[in-house]
Formats: sequence, C-alpha cells, structure tokens
Amino acid sequence: MLPLSIKDDEYKPPKFNLFGKISGWFRSILSDKTSRNLFFFLCLNLSFAFVELLYGIWSNCLGLISDSFHMFFDSTAILAGLAASVISKWRDNDAFSYGYVRAEVLAGFVNGLFLIFTAFFIFSEGVERALAPPDVHHERLLLVSILGFVVNLIGIFVFKHGGHGHSHGSGHGHSHSLFNGALDQTHGHVDHCHSHEVKHDAAHSHDHAHGHGHGHGHFHSHELHRYTLKPYGPSLKETAGPSRQILQGVFLHILADTLGSIGVIASAIMMQNFGLMIADPICSILIAMLIVISVIPLLRESVGILMQRTPPMLENTLPQCYQRVQQLQGVYSLQEQHFWTLCSDVYVGTLKLVVAPDADARWILSQTHNIFTQAGVRQLYVQIDFAAM
Repeated sequence: MLPLSIKDDEYKPPKFNLFGKISGWFRSILSDKTSRNLFFFLCLNLSFAFVELLYGIWSNCLGLISDSFHMFFDSTAILAGLAASVISKWRDNDAFSYGYVRAEVLAGFVNGLFLIFTAFFIFSEGVERALAPPDVHHERLLLVSILGFVVNLIGIFVFKHGGHGHSHGSGHGHSHSLFNGALDQTHGHVDHCHSHEVKHDAAHSHDHAHGHGHGHGHFHSHELHRYTLKPYGPSLKETAGPSRQILQGVFLHILADTLGSIGVIASAIMMQNFGLMIADPICSILIAMLIVISVIPLLRESVGILMQRTPPMLENTLPQCYQRVQQLQGVYSLQEQHFWTLCSDVYVGTLKLVVAPDADARWILSQTHNIFTQAGVRQLYVQIDFAAM
C-alpha cells in the first residue's frame, strides 16, 4: 500500500556544484592544445583591451577607444569558441537529438551581430569627430598603440602554430553498418519487417498503396534505412576544440584588429609630428570598415547554416553525386534530396531512391553511401522505394 503522505526531508534533490562545473569546463579547455592557446591569448587580449580603453578615455583618443572595443569583441569571439568547444561535447538527449554542436554557429552569428553594431557606433562617432576634430592627448599614444600591435601579432602567432587542431572536412570516410533481417520486396500484400544497425536503431518498412497515372494501382514496399556515415577521424561527440568556423572568425577579427593597430600607430605619428588631429577620426572610420569587412564572411556562413542552406562546399559536387547514384544498376530515379550543414565541416543529407522491384537494396545503399562519403557528407539518410512491377 502506498503511503498517504511523505515528509519533505525524505527527499533531497542533488545539489548543483557550480565550482565543480566550472573546474570541469576549465579542464576541458586546457586539455586541448588549441583551446589552451586561445585561453591564454584571451587573458592577454582582455588585459590589454582594458589598458587601451582606459588610456583612450584619458587621452580622448577615439581611435584607441575603438581599437579597444574591437579587442573586446575579439575576446568575445575567442570566448565563444571556447564555450562552443565545451558545449558541443554535451551529450545529446530527446530534446536535442543532434547534441549541442550548433552552439558554435549560434555563437558566431551573435558575435557577428554585435560587431556590426559596434562598427556602426564607431563609424558614426568618427564622422562626427571628423567634422569637428577634438584635442587629443597623444603623449604616450604611440607607445600604447605599438603594444596593442604586438599583442595582435602574438594572437596571429597563436593561430598559426596552434590553430590547426580542428578537424577538416576532407570528405574521406567509411562505415561498417550491419543489416540484420531480409529486405522485403513482396508486392500485393502488406508486410512489415525491420532492419537494425549496430547501434540498435530500428529502421522500419511500410507498404503503402499508390496510384500511378496508368488507371490502376500498385502496392509499393518502402524500405526506410537510417544510414550513418563514420568518417576517418573524430565523431560528432568526440570532436574536441573550437571548430573551423569559430577559429576562422576569430582569426579575421584579430587580423582586422592588427590592421587597426597599424592605423592607430599611423594616426599617433601624424598627431605628434604634424598636429593632424583629424587623423584620429579617420583612423576610427577605417577601423569600423575593417570590422564590417572581417565580420561579413562569418555572418554569411552562420546565416547560411542556420537557414539550412545547401553547403557551398558541396554545390559543385552534389550534382555529380546525383548522376553517379542514378547510374547505379536498378536505380530508376533520385528524389527529395536535401543537404545541409549541421555545424562546421559536418554535412547531413536525406534522399529517396526509386529502384527496380528486383534491385539489390543492400548494394544500392552501400554504393550510395560510398559516393556521398567521398563528397564529404558525414550523415546520410536514404529511403528506398521499390517501383511497381
């Protein structure tokens, strides 16, 4: 008999250990060489950004202030990469069946929007100051700007020697999916069979009645197979470190910030030696333009992924893959093909094949699998429809 009441002190929910969570995140970041280098550069970049901001406010130098803001957003891009490297390792669940690998895409998109907003603010302020150039205290401006340039050079060095720890979409891979259970190719009656993968993911086949424009109906046996490609290298859950998209975005930010530092140095020289105070707003306008130029590729790629655009890397390859699949023995047509990017260098696709009634479905699936694996598709879902007799 169940108890009619329960004491509150009998149930103790698990305590949330914030310190344990944070320490686990740090261990995850420091365990990867690229993430570790990015973390150390993040600390250096943030420290000098504060120095530039404080000195820029004291000296009333908009160029230095705008450069410090750019360094702050460089830091947010690095932080987004580090956060994505941690979040992307979280296990998938019923709500997020693909896991959290798209956190990197969302982080890049949000970071790009913030950069556009910052560039607009710097540009408008630069135009206003160009019309009425203010007095700038440039006594130590040259020294601070040179130090900022050195910090950005360190960032480029970090990316050159430590930014290759991520996976590249080489497009080479193989799979060992085992099918237990026969493929049912019977027509005219309803049957039900199952095929199982090694992971015990069930794929079901159902018979549905369809009418063809010939005045009579046929029963088609539909075999739906979930085919997961396993390329050489880490899987989705095993991928460590920031993705290529995050690394590319951060590198573009640092490169633009380096050019901005060169502009601040040039404006400091012109103000000290020639008294050209208009050089400061002009430098700020150039920095704003560099920010926009550097962030456009990141925004374009992020928007394309979030809108599930066909991957640009596959646009020229997919038509060739379709042609090769249609040339397979027993394949009548290829329909309802959809390909999109899950996250950087991870492509997913679905398609439906209409095949002959006596076609070898296993062989067709295997050949289709190999064709798209060579193109770089990491996960492929294939539906086989047997044509009428």
